[in-house]
Amino acid sequence: MSIRVKILILFTALTVSIILLMAGCAYFLTNQYSFTDFYKRIEIRAIVAARAVLIKDRDNSATYTELRNEHLERMPHEKEYFLKLDKEGHFKRPEALNSLPASFFEMVQLQGKANHRSGDIFFTGVLFGTDPDRYIVIVSARNDFGSRYMADLKRVLTICLATAGILVLAAGFFFSRYILQPVRVMTSQVKNIRAHNLHLRLDSPDSNDEMFELAQTFNNMLDRLETAFETQNNFVSNASHELGTPLTAIIGEAELALNKQRTDAEYRQSIQVILGEAERLEHITKSLLRLAQTGFGGKGQQRERIRMDELIFSVKDTIDQINPNNKVEIDYSMLPEDEAKLFILGDAQLLHLAFSNIVQNACKYSDNRPVSVALAATDSNIILLIQDQGIGIPESELPFIYDPFFRASNTSGYKGYGIGLPLSRNIIRLHGGNIVVNSQQGKGTEIRITLPVA
Repeated sequence: MSIRVKILILFTALTVSIILLMAGCAYFLTNQYSFTDFYKRIEIRAIVAARAVLIKDRDNSATYTELRNEHLERMPHEKEYFLKLDKEGHFKRPEALNSLPASFFEMVQLQGKANHRSGDIFFTGVLFGTDPDRYIVIVSARNDFGSRYMADLKRVLTICLATAGILVLAAGFFFSRYILQPVRVMTSQVKNIRAHNLHLRLDSPDSNDEMFELAQTFNNMLDRLETAFETQNNFVSNASHELGTPLTAIIGEAELALNKQRTDAEYRQSIQVILGEAERLEHITKSLLRLAQTGFGGKGQQRERIRMDELIFSVKDTIDQINPNNKVEIDYSMLPEDEAKLFILGDAQLLHLAFSNIVQNACKYSDNRPVSVALAATDSNIILLIQDQGIGIPESELPFIYDPFFRASNTSGYKGYGIGLPLSRNIIRLHGGNIVVNSQQGKGTEIRITLPVA
C-alpha cells in the first residue's frame, strides 16, 4: 500500500470519526432536550387541568378551562388522571396507570412532582391542593412531535455525514496527491541518476520544510558519492602510474645491466638504482595499504583512552628521530586545567601516524623553519593546531589536497608521494573528528584538527 493511500485512509477515517462523534453528541443532547421540553409541557398541562377541574371557584375554573381549550393544543394520546389522597396518603390507582412504578407516586408526594417514561408514553404527575382535598394529577401523552423531530434530525445528520465523508475523501485524495507531489518528482529524478551522471542533483522545493531538507540531504549524499567515485577513479589511475614508474625503472635498469658484461662499479651502480626504486615501491605499497585500511567503517579498530598531550610528546620524539634539525615547538599556553578534557577514545598507533605525517610535512615544506603545535580543549572537543612558515598551497589547488597522490604545483623540489594528508584525514574522520586546512602560498599553512573528548 502506497503512502498516498495510507494518508488518504487515515485522513478520511480520522475526519469522519470526528464528524460522527460530533453528530452523535448533537443527536444525544438534542434528544435529551426534547425529553425535558416535553416533560415541561405536560407538567404545565397537568397544573392547568388541576386548576380547571379541581378549583371550586367557578370563575377561576372557567378561566383555566377556557385557557386550556383555546390556547393549549391537545397532544397525541393525551390523558388526565385525578387521584384523591386520603389522610394517610392512600389513593385508588386506575388500571391504566398500572405500568407506573410505586416510586413515581412516592416522589410526587415527597417532591411535589415526578416524571416517568414507558415506551413512547410520557407521564408527569403533580401534587395539587391541601388537606383534606389533596390530589395527584397525572397527565400522559405521546411525544409524536419529538419523535418526528428526532427522526428528521437523524436523517439530516445521516445525509450530512455521507456528504461530508465524500467531500473528505475527495479532499484527502487531493491533499495527499498535493503533499506527496515533491516526493514523486524526487523519485522520478532519482531514477535517472546512474554512476555515469552523478553530477545530477535533485531540485529543492522553494520551501523550508521536510521536503526541502530531504532534497538537501539527498544532494549532500550525492556530493559524497560523486567525490568518492572521482577519488576512486583518481586513486586507481594515480596508483597505477605511481606503482608503474618504479617498476619500469627497476625493469629497465635490470635489462640494461644484463645487456652486456659490465664492471663491478657499474653493477653496484645498477643495483643501487634498483634498491632505491624498490624502496620507493615498498613505501608506496605500504602507504596504499594503510590508506585502504583506514576506511570509514572502523572495523577491527581497537579503541582505548588516549591522553592527547602525551600523544603529541610521542609525535615530537618521532619527528626528532626522523629529522634532528626540526624546529617543532609545542605551545602549552592553551592546555586546559581539567586533565579529563585531554582524553579521547581511539587507536593510538593510527593517530600517531596521522599527526606524524602532518607535522613532518610542516617541517619538510617549511625547510625546517619553526613549526608550532598547540593543544586546546572545550567541553566537547580537543583542538590541535599545527602552523608552519613554509611554501603554502596555491588557493586554486586547495580543493584537491585530499586526493591520493595529488601534490601541489610548488612542491616539485620536495620528495613525497601525495598520500600522507589523505591518509591522515581518513584516520581523523575514522575517530569522529574533522580536519581543516588554511593556507596561503608563500606564507605558510595552518591545519586545525578537532576530535571529540572521551
